Amino acid sequence: MITGPAALRCHHIGKLMPDLIDVLVPETRQRRDAGFVRLQRTTRMPERIWERGPIRYVPPARAVGDTVRKLSSLRDVRAVVADAVQRRACQVRDLAAELAAGPNLGSTLFRQALADVAEGVRSVAEADLKDLLARAKIPMPLFNPALYDKDGTFIARPDAWWPELGIAIEVNSAEWHLSPEDHASTLARGRRMARYQIVVLRFTPRQIRSEPAAVARDIRQALEGAQGRPPLNLRTVPAGEPGEVPGRGSAAVA
Repeated sequence: MITGPAALRCHHIGKLMPDLIDVLVPETRQRRDAGFVRLQRTTRMPERIWERGPIRYVPPARAVGDTVRKLSSLRDVRAVVADAVQRRACQVRDLAAELAAGPNLGSTLFRQALADVAEGVRSVAEADLKDLLARAKIPMPLFNPALYDKDGTFIARPDAWWPELGIAIEVNSAEWHLSPEDHASTLARGRRMARYQIVVLRFTPRQIRSEPAAVARDIRQALEGAQGRPPLNLRTVPAGEPGEVPGRGSAAVA
C-alpha cells in the first residue's frame, strides 16, 4: 500500500509534492524498486486500509510518520504534523501512537513537532511564534484554546491567548483568507472578541520570521500594559480538552 508524501496527498495533508511513490511491502517480500516506485519493507503493515479504486493507502498517522522521519527541517516536519491535526485527518494521540510504534531513526524532529502540536500549535507560523516567545523569554500563552462567555456561548479560538491578561494573538496567514467567506469569518471573529474587551494583536507569518525583535517588543509592551487589569469573565478550554469546539477542516474517512 502507498505511504509517504503520496499518501499524504490522498489524505489532503500538507503540500509536499512527491518525486517518488513510496510503497510499503512486508519485510519478507522479494521485490525491487522500479521506475518511480520506491519500496519500503516493514514488519508493521497497517491493519486499516484507505482505498481509492484499486489503489490502497496507509492511514493518515502512518503517512505522516513515514514522511516526516525522512525530513531534515523542523519547519517542514512541523508543517506536516500540524496540518494533519489542523485538518482533523488524525488526532494527536494517533500520531503519538505512531511515534511510539515506529523506528527511532529520524524520530527526533517528529517528537519535537508533536510536542508543539500537543500544546495547541496548529501551523508553522504559530510554531515560529512559539519559538520567538521562548527566545525573548516572554511568558508562554495557550495556543488555540476555545473561549466562552459566562453563559457558555462560544466566542473565538485565538491563535495565542494569555487568559489572566485578556490578550490574544492572531497570526493572519493568507492561506486561510483566500476566499471572501474566510475573510468575512476572520472579521466576524475579531468583532466578537472586541465585544468581550479582548485585546487582539495581529501579525503576519512574514513579520514573525523577518521582524522578530519588533514583534517581541509589541507583545511585551502589551503584556506589561495589561498588568493589573481586571480579569475578563471568560472560560478558557485549552486545545484538545473536552468541551472545545471543532477546529477548521474535515475528518478523513476510511
